[in-house]
Amino acid sequence: MSDNILLNLHDEPRFDAVAVADIEPALRTAMSEARTRIEAIKAEETATWDNTVEALTDITERVGRIWGVVAHLNSVADTPELRAAYNRLMPEVTDFFTAIGQDIVLYQRFKAIHAAPEFARLSQAQQTKLNNDLRDFVLSGAELAADEQAEFAALQSEGAQLAAQFSQNVLDATDAFALYFDHAAALHAYPDSVAAPAAETDLAADSALTGLPEDALAMFAAAAAAEGRSGYKIGLQMPHYLAVVQYAHNRALREAVYHAYVTRASELGPESWDNTGLIQRRLAIIQREAELLGFAHYADLSLATKMAASADEVLGFVRDLARRAKPFAERDLAEVRAFAAAELGLDDLQPWDVAYASEKLRQAKYAFSETEVKQYFPADHVLHGLFELISRLYRVNLMEKSVPVWHPDVRYFELEQGGAVIGGVYLDLYAREGKRSGAWMNDYRGRRRFVSGSHTGHIQTPVAYLVCNFTPPSGGKPAYLSHDEITTLFHEMGHGLHHLLTQVDELGVSGINGVEWDAVELPSQFMENFVWQYEVLAAMSRHEHDGSTLPQALFDKMLAAKNFQRGLFMVRQMEFALFDMLIHTQKDADWMQTLHDVRAEVAVIHPPAYNRFAHSFGHIFAGGYAAGYYSYAWAEVLSADAYAAFEEEDDLAAVGKRFHREILAVGGSRPAADSFHAFRGRAPQIDALLRHSGFDEDAAYSHSK
Repeated sequence: MSDNILLNLHDEPRFDAVAVADIEPALRTAMSEARTRIEAIKAEETATWDNTVEALTDITERVGRIWGVVAHLNSVADTPELRAAYNRLMPEVTDFFTAIGQDIVLYQRFKAIHAAPEFARLSQAQQTKLNNDLRDFVLSGAELAADEQAEFAALQSEGAQLAAQFSQNVLDATDAFALYFDHAAALHAYPDSVAAPAAETDLAADSALTGLPEDALAMFAAAAAAEGRSGYKIGLQMPHYLAVVQYAHNRALREAVYHAYVTRASELGPESWDNTGLIQRRLAIIQREAELLGFAHYADLSLATKMAASADEVLGFVRDLARRAKPFAERDLAEVRAFAAAELGLDDLQPWDVAYASEKLRQAKYAFSETEVKQYFPADHVLHGLFELISRLYRVNLMEKSVPVWHPDVRYFELEQGGAVIGGVYLDLYAREGKRSGAWMNDYRGRRRFVSGSHTGHIQTPVAYLVCNFTPPSGGKPAYLSHDEITTLFHEMGHGLHHLLTQVDELGVSGINGVEWDAVELPSQFMENFVWQYEVLAAMSRHEHDGSTLPQALFDKMLAAKNFQRGLFMVRQMEFALFDMLIHTQKDADWMQTLHDVRAEVAVIHPPAYNRFAHSFGHIFAGGYAAGYYSYAWAEVLSADAYAAFEEEDDLAAVGKRFHREILAVGGSRPAADSFHAFRGRAPQIDALLRHSGFDEDAAYSHSK
């Protein structure tokens, strides 16, 4: 096994050489060796930090890193063979970690360390990690009776498999959809103007693709060419979907793509991809897990590791934000409906018309289009500008390095500070088939200081994956990013910096590890604020034709439109958050009825009866946000208030240094509330979020301006 790549993972794994055949023997060897070493830990006469906590960290990190690489590849480079291996081994890996969490001997050893004089000599980070570990033993079922432990372990294994199947069904349903057009379909393209007609043409008409921007047509042409076809292929990957519903004049095309997108992985498609039963079973599983651990419902179990104290507190928070936002959302909708009727001939605005009509309204109201803005932001130049900002804020540099990667589009950058490498990040920015939708940051490894063995005293530097699904380069031209895509890039880089700039040496609480889930979005949403600073955007802009920077006048229009339809966005987020929290506070939840009830309470845009949004809601059914989707809004209160410090003070570097020291550097080594207070000097306040969103109680809100 000495030549098995997965058993020899170093600073930069040889991703391009990982073979599916390596996965099973590597994991089984690593888990077998781990079990032997765990028995040796349990045989030690006296429990100490080094012989128990640190030793177990060594063991679990090795298995976790191997499985992490496999899971990452399964998300970004899916193949039937890789998926089969992943699904086959998931139960074994889940059982391995569940067994550790339920091991009563290990649990007693951790408790003994906590009660011993040694505990007082541990660092704050070590004490926090030990306290978290004791909590996690309990939440893994360590205190349950043997039969209940077995039931809990079986539920954990089944739940992990269902989550994986949920994501795979969404991916398969997304990749399976295709609409093909010949070149004639784009020959009669209308200019990108406010008054372009909302054509009712048939999908087969020569004008089927009118209104679509040049870069979207190039993307569709590249998708067709990848299959050896001429003409255009439209799929359901996010750049494809957004291009159609936002720009296509052809209403029939918009409706067709919308219908396919919102019915993915439901009973309205192939039975093999239907997530209906998976959702019901997964809700039953996690409710039973909560009951076994003594909680009334899963929401209480989820909140045991979060900042929020109770489901009632979260529901009150969500409903309060929804109440504040709904009047603005109703005005947003009324405005776009009136515009669509008067200017576009759309008297019965439908969900598949909203993005299209909204883009036309934006152009009419603020005299610019997203296509116009996008031409200023080649991806490479955006990255350069982002890295320059990071250097100004945190005195670190990102330098590209050639390493093995899983796809030619992927790039790797090392973080350098004072001549030393302090971390690394993989960037996988573009959408493609076989890659899970959305955007996320995950870690390959975290920072830790070794206290024994050949690496004693050595600090392991953190490495992160940063994954997005932006419009890819096509037609021999570089990729250009929309302002929304730039915002997403900054968001995910915020997560990355949280992980990479930690100065905590204990793996369980370094970087993003150990941070309460409803605070983990603070650094990411904090970074989004900088995409609304002219000097930041200007520095990363270069027009595709003349190389000019973003004009101040165009930025001013963008800034004026910053909160365009912010009300609609906020109520939609509150719809998601309320649905999530309610179904996880109910036993035997009728989740379809709950979604209907939530929409009646919160929503202002009501989708057609065939909409199956929940069937692809991977955040809560496959992505770790169950009873936690509210975290985005919760952390946005924190991030807006934190960014207000940069607005209040002139010295960007000084505030950046304090943000690094009190938020990023400490990771999960102390409660997030304490970290925020250390940075801001007080508890968080909602005022900054309301002001940034245009929801100030006294704000003048007029769509006529």
